[in-house]
Order: sequence, then C-alpha cells, then structure tokens
Amino acid sequence: MPRYEYLCEANGRVVEVSHKMAERLLTWGELCERAGIELGQTAADAPIQKLMSAGFVSVGGAADLPPCQTGQPCCGGGMCELQ
Repeated sequence: MPRYEYLCEANGRVVEVSHKMAERLLTWGELCERAGIELGQTAADAPIQKLMSAGFVSVGGAADLPPCQTGQPCCGGGMCELQ
C-alpha cells in the first residue's frame, strides 16, 4: 500500500500513514485512527491536507551494477568500474 504524509494545520503535525490510493482522509480524527495515535488536544474534525512528496524513481537495478558495487565479490581484475 502507498504511504502518504498529511499535515494538520491546527497543531502543525505531519503524520505518515498507509492507505489505498482511492481512500481519502479529511480530518485529524480519521488520520489519528489510521495512524493509531491519540488525538491529543486537537479536535477530531480539524481538517488535514495531503502533502506532495517525491516518488521513488528507479532507472536501473542491482543487475545493472558491477559485482563489487552490489556487495558481491569483486571481479578481481580491477576493472569493475569499467563495466
């Protein structure tokens, strides 16, 4: 499940939670329930906003790296960086 960060302007807290892409959290109470945290002094109906975050972009994988850069034994020829 994707992870999202939400900001509650009423208390300044940013909370990270996982939920389905189609699910929408709108209030501090919903966010606290999903995150398993206490409401504290903030009203349950306080609005929250989902923060934009940079996604993870992969342009390659470990298979694209020479063995010595993946924790595997080095090629031994001293030419790993040229692969």
